[in-house]
Amino acid sequence: MEEKTLKNYHRWLNSNAVDEKDKEILRKMSESEIDDAFFQDIKFGTAGMRGVLGPGTNRLNVHTIKKACVGFGIYLNKHFKENVSCVISHDNRFMSREFTLECAEILNNMGITTYIFDSLRPTPELSFAVRQMKASGGIMITASHNPKEDNGFKVYDEIGCQLVPNKIKDLIEIISSLPDELLVEVPVSENKKENIILPASIDEDYCSLCETVQINPDLDKKGFKIVYTPNHGTSFVNAMKVFKDCGYEIYPVLSQCNPDPAFSGTLSPNPEDPRSYIEPIKLAKSIDADLICMTDPDGDRVGLACKNRKGEYVLLTGNESAALLLDYIIKEKKAKGTLPASSIVYNTVVSSSLGKKICDYYGVKIESLLTGFKFIGDRIHYYEQNGGPTFIFGYEESYGCLVKPFVRDKDGIQAILLYCELALYYQKHGLTLDEAYEKLGERFGQHKAKLFNIYFKGSEGKKEMDSLMHEIQNNPFTSLLDKKVSIIENYSVLSRYNLIDKSTSAIENLPSCNLMKFIFEDGSNISIRPSGTEPKCKFYVEVVDKSLENAGKKCDILYKELLRILRIN
Repeated sequence: MEEKTLKNYHRWLNSNAVDEKDKEILRKMSESEIDDAFFQDIKFGTAGMRGVLGPGTNRLNVHTIKKACVGFGIYLNKHFKENVSCVISHDNRFMSREFTLECAEILNNMGITTYIFDSLRPTPELSFAVRQMKASGGIMITASHNPKEDNGFKVYDEIGCQLVPNKIKDLIEIISSLPDELLVEVPVSENKKENIILPASIDEDYCSLCETVQINPDLDKKGFKIVYTPNHGTSFVNAMKVFKDCGYEIYPVLSQCNPDPAFSGTLSPNPEDPRSYIEPIKLAKSIDADLICMTDPDGDRVGLACKNRKGEYVLLTGNESAALLLDYIIKEKKAKGTLPASSIVYNTVVSSSLGKKICDYYGVKIESLLTGFKFIGDRIHYYEQNGGPTFIFGYEESYGCLVKPFVRDKDGIQAILLYCELALYYQKHGLTLDEAYEKLGERFGQHKAKLFNIYFKGSEGKKEMDSLMHEIQNNPFTSLLDKKVSIIENYSVLSRYNLIDKSTSAIENLPSCNLMKFIFEDGSNISIRPSGTEPKCKFYVEVVDKSLENAGKKCDILYKELLRILRIN
């Protein structure tokens, strides 16, 4: 174990600032637990902080939250000289309410007015409330779809968007300049401000605006059954109101509707994990439902499962559902004459290439940005300030999308409402959603994209992951099995290398990040990057084929070969 790790551990163990309950936990830690809890300060990255709850420098606790909040308070007072304010919201997790109240008290003492909800609220509503209250910024206490042991701290700017790199850089420098988490003090203002409970009108206005995303609201909904679960999270009340207002027949998974921090009614709160669909599928089978939809705990992501021709419930990936919705939005808006003459769609550089093909087909502009919805929110604002084009849809492959920009983050309520309309629309046209996706493939090629994760925990895990990325960047592969690489994109240096004509060009209008992308001659591609929120490396594998089934099998084969050449067991 490194000397710095042990020094941090004993600093906590001997500090009067650490309570006896936490010290007892520290004394019982194994060597590997001490290493993971103390080998580094918890990372405040471009998405804020996210990590395991508990004592330690690499943990979420009252001390690390305090330091981050003091830093954000200094940041707000620096950039907003008068009437500085901040909206704070939280999810259902352990300590979320406590962290919210602690942050409010810290900011009030720093001369900043705070607005909080009377209880938990989803991330997109936090973004909406920042805009509605014309606040200077926002804080969301959440670990999104992470395991129950985690929590997090995300920060938002005055337009309701998570801080982009040029803004977060200043905040990170401020936080880095502060004393350590056990010694940091709150700079008390002579003009202490108050903490205000937000009015119910925020919920009402938000839900009313969500309902405006419908394109064909008058479709006959009779007999169309939907199973919904909020995964014990924040979206149940808003979702049920919106469903009721719009006339849908909804069957909630009652065992998953209470805001339980232990997630006792599900094996996973993550829509990307098939285990999160076990209980919803049981209910769907019992009532012969047409569609299953879910929001993740903080309500910004959405998952879907549809009943196929055989009566089986099949899961749609974020890439597949977003492609269907993208095609539907453009097609139907064109038909109704409501598509703006100059429209734009945003996705990410690791999203399926199908999205660009759909936009090209309809003549709609598309931009691919880095992962992190903050880049989409910031780009919406940029074009609003510079005369267009007009935003019509934004999405990430990780089950997050935005339809209307009264929110500047992913919005699960907007998404599930329009996904329900999408499924109903295709049912009226004699197609299930999986059949509709295959129909898209008949036009553009069958696209199958899969995400694979490898975890690297503790100090040794971090070194292994850093070494892996260094190896990929400095010794990139040029073929896998029978597939030849045509383009290598290195986002750490913003460089694109064409292996066919041996030319090099710059990747423009994007900040650098730790990401490598390999595009094969047949259009298949692989992207590799460390996660910004968990100790893991993410491998995005996409294959384009004539058969969707074959494309899926080839994804698995390519990934297995990739592990072999990278010497990963």
